[in-house]
Amino acid sequence: MSKIKVLIVDDSAFMRKLISEFLEEDSRIEVIGTARNGRDAVNKIEREKPDVITLDVEMPIMDGLEALQIIMKQTPTAVIMLSSTTKEGADNTLKAMEIGAIDFIAKPSGAISLDLYKIKTDLINKIVAASKTNVSKLQKNTLNIEIIQRNSDNYSKIELVHDYNLSPQISEKLPFSKKIIVIGTSTGGPRALQTVLTQLPKNIEAPILVVQHMPPGFTKSLANRLNTLSEITVKEAEDGEILKKGTAYIARGGHHLKIKKVGMSLAIHTDQSPMRNGHRPSVDVLFESVSRINDVEKVAVVMTGMGMDGANGLIALSKSGRLSAIAESEKTSIVFGMPKAAIATNVINKVANVEDIAKAIVKYC
Repeated sequence: MSKIKVLIVDDSAFMRKLISEFLEEDSRIEVIGTARNGRDAVNKIEREKPDVITLDVEMPIMDGLEALQIIMKQTPTAVIMLSSTTKEGADNTLKAMEIGAIDFIAKPSGAISLDLYKIKTDLINKIVAASKTNVSKLQKNTLNIEIIQRNSDNYSKIELVHDYNLSPQISEKLPFSKKIIVIGTSTGGPRALQTVLTQLPKNIEAPILVVQHMPPGFTKSLANRLNTLSEITVKEAEDGEILKKGTAYIARGGHHLKIKKVGMSLAIHTDQSPMRNGHRPSVDVLFESVSRINDVEKVAVVMTGMGMDGANGLIALSKSGRLSAIAESEKTSIVFGMPKAAIATNVINKVANVEDIAKAIVKYC
Protein backbone atom coordinates (compact mmCIF):
# COMPACT_ATOMS: atom_id res chain seq x y z
CA MET A 1 0.00 0.00 0.00
CA SER A 2 1.47 3.37 -1.00
CA LYS A 3 2.15 5.93 1.68
CA ILE A 4 0.33 9.23 2.04
CA LYS A 5 2.61 11.92 0.63
CA VAL A 6 2.53 15.07 2.78
CA LEU A 7 3.97 18.55 2.19
CA ILE A 8 4.43 20.67 5.33
CA VAL A 9 4.14 24.46 4.97
CA ASP A 10 5.17 26.66 7.92
CA ASP A 11 7.37 29.73 8.25
CA SER A 12 9.03 28.31 11.39
CA ALA A 13 11.91 25.89 10.74
CA PHE A 14 11.34 24.48 14.22
CA MET A 15 7.67 23.76 13.51
CA ARG A 16 8.47 22.20 10.14
CA LYS A 17 10.95 19.88 11.83
CA LEU A 18 8.60 19.01 14.70
CA ILE A 19 5.64 18.26 12.43
CA SER A 20 7.84 16.19 10.12
CA GLU A 21 9.12 14.07 13.01
CA PHE A 22 5.60 13.46 14.31
CA LEU A 23 4.22 12.43 10.96
CA GLU A 24 7.12 10.19 10.00
CA GLU A 25 6.53 8.12 13.12
CA ASP A 26 3.38 6.84 11.40
CA SER A 27 4.11 4.11 8.85
CA ARG A 28 1.23 5.29 6.62
CA ILE A 29 2.74 8.74 6.03
CA GLU A 30 5.74 10.01 4.07
CA VAL A 31 6.81 13.64 4.38
CA ILE A 32 7.96 14.45 0.84
CA GLY A 33 8.98 18.03 1.52
CA THR A 34 8.57 21.26 3.44
CA ALA A 35 7.98 24.87 2.44
CA ARG A 36 8.68 28.07 4.40
CA ASN A 37 5.84 30.20 2.99
CA GLY A 38 2.94 30.11 0.56
CA ARG A 39 4.96 31.05 -2.50
CA ASP A 40 7.49 28.32 -1.76
CA ALA A 41 4.63 25.86 -1.33
CA VAL A 42 2.93 26.75 -4.62
CA ASN A 43 6.23 26.21 -6.45
CA LYS A 44 6.81 22.81 -4.81
CA ILE A 45 3.31 21.37 -5.16
CA GLU A 46 3.49 21.07 -8.94
CA ARG A 47 6.79 19.23 -8.68
CA GLU A 48 6.22 17.06 -5.60
CA LYS A 49 2.49 16.29 -6.12
CA PRO A 50 1.57 15.69 -2.45
CA ASP A 51 -1.61 13.88 -1.43
CA VAL A 52 -2.12 16.18 1.56
CA ILE A 53 -0.75 19.59 2.54
CA THR A 54 -0.53 20.99 6.07
CA LEU A 55 -0.70 24.74 5.62
CA ASP A 56 0.04 27.39 8.23
CA VAL A 57 -2.34 30.35 8.08
CA GLU A 58 0.01 33.16 9.14
CA MET A 59 3.22 33.39 7.06
CA PRO A 60 5.31 36.16 5.47
CA ILE A 61 5.67 36.77 1.69
CA MET A 62 2.51 34.77 0.92
CA ASP A 63 0.15 33.72 3.70
CA GLY A 64 -1.88 30.55 3.87
CA LEU A 65 -5.12 32.05 2.54
CA GLU A 66 -3.50 33.48 -0.58
CA ALA A 67 -1.60 30.26 -1.18
CA LEU A 68 -4.76 28.19 -0.71
CA GLN A 69 -6.62 30.17 -3.36
CA ILE A 70 -3.84 29.48 -5.86
CA ILE A 71 -3.59 25.81 -4.87
CA MET A 72 -7.32 25.17 -5.29
CA LYS A 73 -7.31 26.90 -8.67
CA GLN A 74 -4.10 25.45 -10.14
CA THR A 75 -3.44 22.11 -8.40
CA PRO A 76 -6.44 21.12 -6.23
CA THR A 77 -5.13 19.16 -3.24
CA ALA A 78 -6.46 18.11 0.18
CA VAL A 79 -5.33 20.84 2.59
CA ILE A 80 -5.38 20.91 6.39
CA MET A 81 -4.88 24.35 7.91
CA LEU A 82 -2.83 24.91 11.06
CA SER A 83 -4.20 27.89 12.92
CA SER A 84 -3.88 29.94 16.08
CA THR A 85 -6.89 30.20 18.40
CA THR A 86 -7.03 34.01 18.33
CA LYS A 87 -10.18 35.61 16.91
CA GLU A 88 -8.26 36.63 13.79
CA GLY A 89 -6.87 33.11 13.50
CA ALA A 90 -10.37 31.60 13.83
CA ASP A 91 -11.84 33.99 11.24
CA ASN A 92 -9.02 33.22 8.79
CA THR A 93 -9.48 29.49 9.33
CA LEU A 94 -13.16 29.72 8.43
CA LYS A 95 -12.25 31.69 5.30
CA ALA A 96 -9.84 28.90 4.42
CA MET A 97 -12.61 26.32 4.78
CA GLU A 98 -14.75 28.33 2.36
CA ILE A 99 -11.90 28.54 -0.14
CA GLY A 100 -11.46 24.77 -0.11
CA ALA A 101 -9.43 23.51 2.86
CA ILE A 102 -10.79 20.15 3.98
CA ASP A 103 -10.12 20.62 7.71
CA PHE A 104 -8.05 22.48 10.26
CA ILE A 105 -6.24 21.92 13.51
CA ALA A 106 -5.49 24.49 16.20
CA LYS A 107 -1.93 24.94 17.40
CA PRO A 108 -2.02 24.44 21.17
CA SER A 109 -0.04 27.54 22.13
CA GLY A 110 0.42 29.88 19.21
CA ALA A 111 2.68 30.08 16.18
CA ILE A 112 5.58 28.27 17.90
CA SER A 113 3.88 25.48 19.86
CA LEU A 114 6.41 23.56 21.90
CA ASP A 115 3.53 21.38 23.08
CA LEU A 116 2.52 20.31 19.58
CA TYR A 117 2.55 16.70 20.76
CA LYS A 118 -0.91 17.39 22.22
CA ILE A 119 -2.42 17.40 18.73
CA LYS A 120 -0.22 14.68 17.20
CA THR A 121 -2.88 11.95 17.08
CA ASP A 122 -5.57 14.33 15.86
CA LEU A 123 -3.32 15.68 13.11
CA ILE A 124 -2.42 12.19 11.89
CA ASN A 125 -6.07 11.12 11.85
CA LYS A 126 -7.05 14.20 9.88
CA ILE A 127 -4.27 13.62 7.35
CA VAL A 128 -5.35 10.01 6.82
CA ALA A 129 -8.97 11.11 6.35
CA ALA A 130 -7.93 13.93 4.02
CA SER A 131 -5.97 11.52 1.83
CA LYS A 132 -9.21 9.66 1.03
CA THR A 133 -11.12 12.78 0.03
CA ASN A 134 -12.24 13.59 -3.49
CA VAL A 135 -11.02 17.18 -3.78
CA SER A 136 -13.51 17.89 -6.57
CA LYS A 137 -16.26 17.74 -3.93
CA LEU A 138 -14.65 20.67 -2.16
CA GLN A 139 -14.73 22.74 -5.33
CA LYS A 140 -18.30 21.75 -6.17
CA ASN A 141 -19.47 22.51 -2.64
CA THR A 142 -17.92 25.96 -2.72
CA LEU A 143 -19.63 26.66 -6.04
CA ASN A 144 -22.99 25.54 -4.66
CA ILE A 145 -22.63 27.94 -1.72
CA GLU A 146 -21.97 30.85 -4.08
CA ILE A 147 -25.01 30.00 -6.19
CA ILE A 148 -27.26 29.71 -3.14
CA GLN A 149 -26.07 33.06 -1.79
CA ARG A 150 -26.73 34.81 -5.09
CA ASN A 151 -30.30 33.52 -5.05
CA SER A 152 -30.96 33.75 -1.32
CA ASP A 153 -33.61 36.48 -1.64
CA ASN A 154 -35.97 34.14 -3.48
CA TYR A 155 -34.85 30.71 -2.33
CA SER A 156 -36.66 30.25 0.98
CA LYS A 157 -39.96 31.53 -0.43
CA ILE A 158 -39.80 28.93 -3.18
CA GLU A 159 -38.87 26.14 -0.81
CA LEU A 160 -41.92 26.64 1.37
CA VAL A 161 -44.31 25.68 -1.43
CA HIS A 162 -42.26 23.30 -3.58
CA ASP A 163 -42.97 19.56 -3.65
CA TYR A 164 -39.76 17.77 -2.72
CA ASN A 165 -40.91 14.20 -3.45
CA LEU A 166 -39.92 12.96 -0.03
CA SER A 167 -40.37 9.35 1.00
CA PRO A 168 -44.02 8.45 1.81
CA GLN A 169 -43.51 7.73 5.52
CA ILE A 170 -42.42 11.31 6.23
CA SER A 171 -44.00 13.34 3.43
CA GLU A 172 -46.62 14.92 5.66
CA LYS A 173 -46.14 17.19 8.63
CA LEU A 174 -46.59 15.39 11.93
CA PRO A 175 -49.22 16.54 14.42
CA PHE A 176 -47.02 17.73 17.30
CA SER A 177 -47.08 21.46 17.99
CA LYS A 178 -43.51 21.51 19.33
CA LYS A 179 -40.63 20.65 17.04
CA ILE A 180 -36.85 20.71 17.38
CA ILE A 181 -34.14 20.29 14.75
CA VAL A 182 -30.78 18.76 15.66
CA ILE A 183 -27.77 18.67 13.31
CA GLY A 184 -24.44 16.90 13.72
CA THR A 185 -21.37 17.22 11.50
CA SER A 186 -17.58 17.17 11.54
CA THR A 187 -14.98 17.22 8.73
CA GLY A 188 -16.34 19.40 5.94
CA GLY A 189 -19.08 20.63 8.25
CA PRO A 190 -18.61 24.40 8.03
CA ARG A 191 -19.30 24.36 4.30
CA ALA A 192 -22.21 21.95 4.73
CA LEU A 193 -23.72 24.09 7.48
CA GLN A 194 -23.38 27.17 5.29
CA THR A 195 -25.22 25.40 2.50
CA VAL A 196 -28.05 24.23 4.80
CA LEU A 197 -28.55 27.08 7.27
CA THR A 198 -28.52 29.81 4.63
CA GLN A 199 -31.48 28.12 2.93
CA LEU A 200 -33.72 27.93 6.01
CA PRO A 201 -36.47 30.58 6.18
CA LYS A 202 -36.49 32.97 9.14
CA ASN A 203 -40.03 31.87 10.09
CA ILE A 204 -39.15 28.18 10.46
CA GLU A 205 -41.27 26.74 13.28
CA ALA A 206 -38.47 25.19 15.33
CA PRO A 207 -35.17 25.94 17.05
CA ILE A 208 -32.06 24.34 15.53
CA LEU A 209 -29.30 22.80 17.65
CA VAL A 210 -25.96 22.16 15.95
CA VAL A 211 -22.89 20.19 16.94
CA GLN A 212 -19.88 20.87 14.73
CA HIS A 213 -16.71 19.19 15.94
CA MET A 214 -14.47 22.17 16.71
CA PRO A 215 -12.05 23.14 19.47
CA PRO A 216 -12.59 26.16 21.74
CA GLY A 217 -12.14 29.54 20.10
CA PHE A 218 -13.59 28.71 16.69
CA THR A 219 -17.32 28.15 17.12
CA LYS A 220 -18.14 31.78 17.91
CA SER A 221 -16.51 32.90 14.66
CA LEU A 222 -18.39 30.16 12.81
CA ALA A 223 -21.71 31.26 14.33
CA ASN A 224 -21.06 34.92 13.57
CA ARG A 225 -20.13 34.14 9.99
CA LEU A 226 -23.23 32.02 9.41
CA ASN A 227 -25.43 34.63 11.07
CA THR A 228 -24.38 37.26 8.53
CA LEU A 229 -25.34 34.92 5.66
CA SER A 230 -28.61 33.46 6.97
CA GLU A 231 -32.21 34.61 7.34
CA ILE A 232 -32.45 32.75 10.62
CA THR A 233 -30.45 33.86 13.66
CA VAL A 234 -27.27 31.84 14.22
CA LYS A 235 -25.36 32.11 17.48
CA GLU A 236 -23.03 30.23 19.78
CA ALA A 237 -25.05 28.39 22.42
CA GLU A 238 -25.05 29.88 25.91
CA ASP A 239 -25.82 27.93 29.06
CA GLY A 240 -29.31 28.61 30.40
CA GLU A 241 -30.83 30.44 27.43
CA ILE A 242 -34.37 29.54 26.39
CA LEU A 243 -34.75 28.04 22.91
CA LYS A 244 -36.45 30.20 20.29
CA LYS A 245 -37.93 29.22 16.94
CA GLY A 246 -35.93 30.42 13.97
CA THR A 247 -32.63 30.41 15.86
CA ALA A 248 -29.71 28.03 15.34
CA TYR A 249 -27.52 27.37 18.38
CA ILE A 250 -24.02 26.09 17.65
CA ALA A 251 -22.35 24.10 20.42
CA ARG A 252 -19.45 25.94 21.99
CA GLY A 253 -16.08 24.33 21.26
CA GLY A 254 -14.93 22.18 24.17
CA HIS A 255 -18.44 21.95 25.68
CA HIS A 256 -21.22 19.42 25.23
CA LEU A 257 -24.59 20.84 24.18
CA LYS A 258 -27.64 19.48 26.01
CA ILE A 259 -31.29 20.43 26.51
CA LYS A 260 -33.33 20.65 29.70
CA LYS A 261 -36.91 21.56 30.53
CA VAL A 262 -37.54 24.85 32.33
CA GLY A 263 -41.24 25.04 33.10
CA MET A 264 -43.04 24.85 29.77
CA SER A 265 -39.94 25.88 27.83
CA LEU A 266 -36.71 24.21 26.74
CA ALA A 267 -33.34 25.65 27.71
CA ILE A 268 -29.72 25.01 26.79
CA HIS A 269 -27.34 23.31 29.16
CA THR A 270 -23.63 23.15 28.41
CA ASP A 271 -20.97 21.28 30.35
CA GLN A 272 -17.50 19.80 30.10
CA SER A 273 -18.36 16.24 31.03
CA PRO A 274 -16.08 13.56 29.53
CA MET A 275 -15.57 13.35 25.77
CA ARG A 276 -17.72 10.98 23.75
CA ASN A 277 -16.32 9.30 20.63
CA GLY A 278 -13.23 11.44 21.20
CA HIS A 279 -15.25 14.64 20.89
CA ARG A 280 -16.56 17.45 23.04
CA PRO A 281 -19.01 18.63 21.80
CA SER A 282 -20.42 15.28 20.72
CA VAL A 283 -23.36 14.66 18.41
CA ASP A 284 -24.39 11.59 20.42
CA VAL A 285 -24.57 13.65 23.61
CA LEU A 286 -26.83 16.23 21.96
CA PHE A 287 -29.09 13.66 20.31
CA GLU A 288 -29.42 11.60 23.51
CA SER A 289 -30.26 14.71 25.53
CA VAL A 290 -33.00 15.68 23.08
CA SER A 291 -34.32 12.10 23.10
CA ARG A 292 -35.28 12.58 26.76
CA ILE A 293 -37.80 15.27 25.82
CA ASN A 294 -40.89 13.21 25.06
CA ASP A 295 -43.50 15.73 23.90
CA VAL A 296 -41.48 17.20 21.02
CA GLU A 297 -41.23 16.08 17.41
CA LYS A 298 -37.60 15.73 16.34
CA VAL A 299 -35.90 16.30 13.00
CA ALA A 300 -32.33 14.96 13.05
CA VAL A 301 -29.65 15.54 10.43
CA VAL A 302 -26.23 13.88 10.16
CA MET A 303 -23.83 15.39 7.64
CA THR A 304 -20.25 14.96 6.48
CA GLY A 305 -17.71 13.84 9.05
CA MET A 306 -15.15 11.25 10.07
CA GLY A 307 -16.14 8.46 12.46
CA MET A 308 -19.58 7.46 13.71
CA ASP A 309 -20.59 10.17 16.17
CA GLY A 310 -24.37 10.57 16.07
CA ALA A 311 -25.30 6.96 15.25
CA ASN A 312 -26.08 5.92 18.83
CA GLY A 313 -27.87 9.21 19.40
CA LEU A 314 -30.12 8.55 16.40
CA ILE A 315 -31.15 5.22 17.86
CA ALA A 316 -32.00 6.93 21.15
CA LEU A 317 -34.06 9.56 19.29
CA SER A 318 -35.97 6.88 17.39
CA LYS A 319 -37.12 5.33 20.66
CA SER A 320 -38.43 8.57 22.14
CA GLY A 321 -41.28 9.54 19.83
CA ARG A 322 -41.75 10.81 16.31
CA LEU A 323 -38.50 11.30 14.43
CA SER A 324 -37.69 12.36 10.87
CA ALA A 325 -34.02 11.62 10.17
CA ILE A 326 -31.87 12.81 7.28
CA ALA A 327 -28.35 11.77 6.28
CA GLU A 328 -26.12 13.52 3.76
CA SER A 329 -25.40 11.46 0.66
CA GLU A 330 -22.03 9.98 -0.17
CA LYS A 331 -22.10 12.04 -3.35
CA THR A 332 -21.71 15.36 -1.51
CA SER A 333 -20.10 14.29 1.79
CA ILE A 334 -16.49 15.39 2.11
CA VAL A 335 -16.04 12.41 4.44
CA PHE A 336 -18.86 9.83 4.42
CA GLY A 337 -18.07 8.28 7.81
CA MET A 338 -20.76 9.83 10.02
CA PRO A 339 -23.58 9.70 7.43
CA LYS A 340 -22.67 6.11 6.57
CA ALA A 341 -22.84 5.10 10.24
CA ALA A 342 -26.16 6.94 10.57
CA ILE A 343 -27.63 5.11 7.56
CA ALA A 344 -26.47 1.78 9.01
CA THR A 345 -28.77 2.31 12.03
CA ASN A 346 -31.82 1.88 9.75
CA VAL A 347 -33.32 4.95 11.39
CA ILE A 348 -32.69 7.33 8.48
CA ASN A 349 -35.77 8.26 6.44
CA LYS A 350 -34.08 10.36 3.77
CA VAL A 351 -30.62 10.40 2.19
CA ALA A 352 -30.08 13.73 0.45
CA ASN A 353 -27.38 15.75 -1.26
CA VAL A 354 -26.27 18.64 0.91
CA GLU A 355 -28.00 21.22 -1.26
CA ASP A 356 -31.34 19.41 -0.72
CA ILE A 357 -31.15 18.95 3.05
CA ALA A 358 -32.72 22.32 3.89
CA LYS A 359 -35.66 21.44 1.65
CA ALA A 360 -36.30 18.26 3.62
CA ILE A 361 -36.01 20.07 6.96
CA VAL A 362 -38.54 22.69 5.86
CA LYS A 363 -40.95 19.98 4.71
CA TYR A 364 -40.88 18.27 8.10
CA CYS A 365 -41.42 21.52 9.98
